Amino acid sequence: MSDTPATTPSTPPPAEPGSGQGRRTRAGAGPSDAVPQAPVMPSYAQQQHRAATQRPPQWPPRKAEPPKSVTAVRPGPPAGIRPGTLWAALATALLSALLLGDGLGPNLMLVAVPAALAAYFAARAAGRRVRPWTLVWALGGLALLAVPALRDAGWPTLLAVVSALALGSLALHGNRTWPGVLIGCLGIFGSVGSGSAWAWRGVRERAEVSRGRWAPVVRTTLVAVVLFVVFGALFAGADAAFAGLLGGLIPDVSVADGPWRIFLFALGLVGALAAARTAAAPMRWDRIEVRPARARGRTEWALPLIVLNLLFAAFIAVQLAVLFGGYEKVLSDTGLTYSQYARQGFWQLLWATVLTLGVIGLALRWAPRGGARDRTLVRSVLGTLCVLTLVVVASALRRMDLYMDEYALTRLRVSVTAMELWLGLVIVVIMAAGVFGSRWLPRAVAVSAAAAVLVFGLVSPDGLVAERNVERYRTSDKIDVQYFQDLSADAVPALDTLPEPLRSCSLMGIERRLDDKLGSWYATSLGETRAREILDQRPLDIDMTECRELGVYDGGRGISDEY
Repeated sequence: MSDTPATTPSTPPPAEPGSGQGRRTRAGAGPSDAVPQAPVMPSYAQQQHRAATQRPPQWPPRKAEPPKSVTAVRPGPPAGIRPGTLWAALATALLSALLLGDGLGPNLMLVAVPAALAAYFAARAAGRRVRPWTLVWALGGLALLAVPALRDAGWPTLLAVVSALALGSLALHGNRTWPGVLIGCLGIFGSVGSGSAWAWRGVRERAEVSRGRWAPVVRTTLVAVVLFVVFGALFAGADAAFAGLLGGLIPDVSVADGPWRIFLFALGLVGALAAARTAAAPMRWDRIEVRPARARGRTEWALPLIVLNLLFAAFIAVQLAVLFGGYEKVLSDTGLTYSQYARQGFWQLLWATVLTLGVIGLALRWAPRGGARDRTLVRSVLGTLCVLTLVVVASALRRMDLYMDEYALTRLRVSVTAMELWLGLVIVVIMAAGVFGSRWLPRAVAVSAAAAVLVFGLVSPDGLVAERNVERYRTSDKIDVQYFQDLSADAVPALDTLPEPLRSCSLMGIERRLDDKLGSWYATSLGETRAREILDQRPLDIDMTECRELGVYDGGRGISDEY
């Protein structure tokens, strides 16, 4: 036995995969004692293995997230629909089906009231408060609906209805920035589908909770309808005066009008629900971020505008020379007639006013914003441009006045004159924003547009056209009787002052349309009522031979506006 302990050879560590070593044997070991190694995994397989173990695949695949600009304007989930909102929407639908089928008049205001109540109930349930600008938009929209109740002309009525819808949408959204005002006036259309789905979910939830409460309501409604029909028919048969009163109050609904009435019912219901859904959770268009453009240098920004100001000043100097020197020399130098000079200049100046507003908007976007000197420069240059533009507006209106003295007033001329006046008002508003701040500028421009439409409708353009033409006849014996055939009933009070046979020949076409348009009280404007009273008190004495000599033909030949 030896005192030295026996030693055991140490085992080397196993080889790593992919090291290139197949088998490694111990010293003095035979082939049967070789240590087995793991097979080598290719690199692409290793990457796939790591991807599979670290991030398992998802099913269904995750949808791409919408951009931040979209998620920022999305509202939160709306509160559940309340019974008051549902009943107001149903009342809107019922009034739409019963009243709107015969035409437009005071019925629009009657339909708008329950629709506004539906939106109010929904906003109150959502915790929204009534703000001052909300009242401005809402009251302005209701005021615009007074135009179809007062005037018979279709084109001011169309402008008033569209503007009222835009103001109602602004009242529901409560926007104050340029993107908010421009998009918000049409934002109610985005809730057409979601409003119906929101109401359907609310009805289903309430039906499940209060299933036993619906039967008494249905029974009560049916009993009330049956009693009204039975006793109303008995009283109508007993007294002719009561029958006439009842017939005037109740809409005349026939089976043939069924599809049209159903469409109006659906339109009123969907519209009221869209307004309520918007009031409950409006889109936040004010959150759209408009990045300011890179400010330009003072010379790069101001030099083109200074040149434009000098051009405006030169034009105004020529206009002053023409004004004090008379038009005869200008007409002899240009070879134009009196009417051609006035008409051509108006259209050019109208476009100059429109383009100037665009130039002001672009200039403000790239204006320097370095400090007090930059602000003074911006106000000086743009303020001068605004003042000169107002003089151009006055020159355009003067030219139109000269042209109307020569060729009288028409619908087209009164429309473009009103447009030019509103553009001048916008320029004044922009000047005020430069002095007092521009935070309220978008809403002020929207208010000015709505006010212009309201005044345009209340002034009665057709009545104004008739008055100016009658005055022109008294001073120059010039009159176009054929043009009066296309005017509305608003022109009857002015045309009624003409002597015979001009009076009867001028009112012939209007009377024919009034006879074809015998509607109910809710679809008759104040202008139609006054026209019928005048024609009933003084019936027309039409002699077609005399009317043909005055230029009136049975075929209703149209004339040009001479534009």
